[in-house]
Amino acid sequence: MAARSGAGYRRSLVSSPASEQPEPPHEAPPERIPNPWWILPILGRIPIGITREHLSMLGMVALALLFENYDISMMGAALTYIRQDFGLDQAGGAALTSWVRLGALPALALIVYAERIGRRRLFLASIVGSAVATFCTAFTQDAQQFMIAQVFARTFLVTGAATAFVIIAEELPAEHRGWGIGMLGALGATGFGLGAILFALREFLPYGWRALYVVGVIPLLLMPIFSRHIRETRRFEEHRTLHVDHANPLVEFIRPLWKIAREYPGRFLAVTLIGALSAAAHAPVHQLLSDHVHNNLGWENWHFSTMIVGAGLLGIVGNLVAGRAADAVGRRLVASLLFALFPLFAYGVYHGVGWQVAVAFVPLVFFTTGGSTLLRTLSTELFPTSARGTSTGWAMTLETLGAFVALQAVSLLTPEGGTFVTAINQVALVCLGAGLVALLLPETARRELEDISEAD
Repeated sequence: MAARSGAGYRRSLVSSPASEQPEPPHEAPPERIPNPWWILPILGRIPIGITREHLSMLGMVALALLFENYDISMMGAALTYIRQDFGLDQAGGAALTSWVRLGALPALALIVYAERIGRRRLFLASIVGSAVATFCTAFTQDAQQFMIAQVFARTFLVTGAATAFVIIAEELPAEHRGWGIGMLGALGATGFGLGAILFALREFLPYGWRALYVVGVIPLLLMPIFSRHIRETRRFEEHRTLHVDHANPLVEFIRPLWKIAREYPGRFLAVTLIGALSAAAHAPVHQLLSDHVHNNLGWENWHFSTMIVGAGLLGIVGNLVAGRAADAVGRRLVASLLFALFPLFAYGVYHGVGWQVAVAFVPLVFFTTGGSTLLRTLSTELFPTSARGTSTGWAMTLETLGAFVALQAVSLLTPEGGTFVTAINQVALVCLGAGLVALLLPETARRELEDISEAD
């Protein structure tokens, strides 16, 4: 009877006029959103599936990251003038930057609070802390005061950067997560360009390099905008609803780190090695480049700034290329190539003359930013929501240690009163190790975060 009724219903549909037949439900295909003014055509088109809500969050987080990268760029661009004011030679300048890099270590104690108080609140607090510390740097009177101010700044800068990548990784759809993290890196990298432009005007600014650090207070003035537009991630809201915990702060510091080390030992070790080895190669090459071209090659400030803005603008496309390539062919292969080829272009930059330096600098930035994008992507994808902020912070902490050791090594290997070129190129070779380790990781491309964290 039921079968006859069903058959009769089907016959009635066939025999009824077309105008009376119910139309099958269908959904309109998603439309491609046009690029907003702050995503330049050189960065490519927005993928289909990215919504205006996604773009709004991406824009706000990237704006904050821009100023964080601006602060970091100042240490490299103005290093010659900073160390000369404090009576340091090139080896002493390398040592000073290494100690400043250690400011990222206390960041791990702050980053774990992303799992407790939320991504949004921690990110906003890091903006305030870094802006205040950067502003205070302008008034330091000796190398020790400078180091202390910059250590505090670096603590909040690393905290903010780690939280920023977690926010984007958790909010964007799986098939475009690589694109989103790459775009965040590319947009944030414009902070280095802003630093280069203002550095070219150093001679016309009151108080020289100190005026450049005063600019770092701008994010503090933009806090009402950040607070209004940056919301908490959906994944954290769901996690907080299901997991209410009132453990003391010391436990909150240790437990997430111990959890991922115990439950994902292979992934934990791989991210540790990649973070340390890649940063050990990247840090001296970029941190000491301005000092190299000014003192060893005799460049003017505007020469260096032109290279950073011009060649760097092309190089930062590596963020987007790496993100898209990683979405298409996989994280492991792309990351391995980006890390393994880095030492080749580092050699070209430090052994080039004149225009050769700028030509080699383009792929150098491309491979640096692309490799960093893949490290951020992997460190957020490989671990569950309850420890994602901690895993990202741990990777950045290992980057700090790698950079510290590498800069100390360059300082020790540089002859007194001599150049550090040979030492830098020797240290850059450790990036080959990061490329090899990347091949051992599980593939995470185009997979939901929950599926990745549940896999062996």
